[in-house]
Amino acid sequence: MQTLGAFAVILDEEARILLCHRTDRDMWNLPGGKVEPHEAPWEAVAREVEEETGLRVQVGKLIGVYAVPQKQDIVFNFLCRATGGALRRSPESDQLTWFHSNEIPTNTLPRHVERIKHAYSDMTSVRLEIQT
Repeated sequence: MQTLGAFAVILDEEARILLCHRTDRDMWNLPGGKVEPHEAPWEAVAREVEEETGLRVQVGKLIGVYAVPQKQDIVFNFLCRATGGALRRSPESDQLTWFHSNEIPTNTLPRHVERIKHAYSDMTSVRLEIQT
């Protein structure tokens, strides 16, 4: 069964990106997750970001759509701006850290590294990619 995912690229005033360290394994990723039934992807990303980080965000624009055929996933990557809330850990994220683009941890999920590179390289057009 195909699933939809929605993830956020959230930048601070220094153009650092917010990453979440997962509680289920030693990996970093963009905040986000599964789109629930009857939910729009932009609604899902706002919900997931608040659940995982404590931040409320305004969804700015779609910056990428990724097909992951072997997992039957379609993933939306959105540029978001923090509008409120406060960073806090969650059952899914035991660390939340802002990273400069050249400081992304080596244990970041590879698909997310690719999405981060795309976001920093071109936020003016929507990326359409197949990820393995």
